[in-house]
Amino acid sequence: MGLEDDPFDWRVTKDGQVLVSRGGRTVTTVRGAAAARLIGGLERADDDDGAQQLLARVTGNYKRGNER
Repeated sequence: MGLEDDPFDWRVTKDGQVLVSRGGRTVTTVRGAAAARLIGGLERADDDDGAQQLLARVTGNYKRGNER
């Protein structure tokens, strides 16, 4: 099960927080300067795959390349 099968969803609240969810559950909430950087990155992402990679990195749910 990967990002294609179960993608992250996100929304920005009125006070500038970014709520990241997956499978209908909130995974993390990003606040402050980190939220502003994430919103900028999501707006600059050229496709949905790029946005999904950003969201995965924010949640810490991505492969680092050192798994066996």
